[in-house]
Amino acid sequence: MPFPFAPEHYETQLAEKVERLKTLFAGIELPEPEVFRSEPSHYRMRAEFKFWHDGDDSWYAMFDPADPKVPVRVDQFPVASELLNRLMTEVRASVHQDPALRERLFQIEFITTQQGDALITLIYHKTLDDAWEARGRYWQEQWGFPVIGRARKQRLVLSRDYVNETLTIQGKDYYFRQYENSFTQPNAGVCEQMVGWAQQHTRGCEGDLLELYCGNGNFSIPLAANFKRALGTEISRVSVQSAQHNIEANGIDNLTIARMSSEDFANAWLGRTESRRLREWTVSDYDFKTLLVDPPRAGLDEDTLALARHFERIVYVSCNPETLAENVRALGSDYRIDAAAVFDQFPYTHHMEAGLVLVRT
Repeated sequence: MPFPFAPEHYETQLAEKVERLKTLFAGIELPEPEVFRSEPSHYRMRAEFKFWHDGDDSWYAMFDPADPKVPVRVDQFPVASELLNRLMTEVRASVHQDPALRERLFQIEFITTQQGDALITLIYHKTLDDAWEARGRYWQEQWGFPVIGRARKQRLVLSRDYVNETLTIQGKDYYFRQYENSFTQPNAGVCEQMVGWAQQHTRGCEGDLLELYCGNGNFSIPLAANFKRALGTEISRVSVQSAQHNIEANGIDNLTIARMSSEDFANAWLGRTESRRLREWTVSDYDFKTLLVDPPRAGLDEDTLALARHFERIVYVSCNPETLAENVRALGSDYRIDAAAVFDQFPYTHHMEAGLVLVRT
């Protein structure tokens, strides 16, 4: 394994993450973080592997950051779902049977769901022709799940390019279409807890909700019920397409998704730039009081921080507590931290997901 899989050390590692969050917020009044644990194994719904060839043998490979040039053989991946592990074995065995499938195959990606759906993507250093497509369709039928073939400037979707997932948030089921090559939370169990935490801390809020970086609606769809109206912004076309489908699938009638970057939205909403799209979305009719952000690792840029200062409540979920702490310090004494949480999305690694509820003082 490229990182140590040691369930016996899970609680110790988790406690260290909680202490690291507290250290990052030294000098800031931080409530005791609520801790949301992961399952110790089979928690990851997606994974990607290099497919390494060595003579007549081929195997899944990952790389240790400490020695990135040496492939580490991975026959089983205990952090991934049981279905993903089963497919790893089946797909590798099939590739060895079929030269058309094996030739110049260099990467394999899997997406699975808690409900037993899956998607398999095979990526090649060669052009995919009709013969490959015929073999791909054959193996798709054998494996029982859709297959995508990728090569340079090629993407062959043999049946569909998404999986269907159900997340149970605070006792209610929500349905999500998750597309290949788009972002989704990899640890579905912790994702359910994370969204539930955000939902709990926005109950009874006045006004409307704005979510930036909304992705496929992972947060905004369950949270919409807590608000009169909600607006989500997202720059990825695929994620917006997915969010629109998910809104309809969940019968949500008070949420609009706007395809726009957070920076562009912030500048337009603050009146720094003109935006025809903001008028089309009748953004001026919203009574925004709560902002939810789950930004990239870089955190909030200056424009988005300027936007955030206009909100009474900020629910900030972060995959990088260092930039989270920087952003909170930039907001200064105008906000107090009402709640804090650690979501263990990535056990056995140094990565940590954290959440804060900030309320204007």
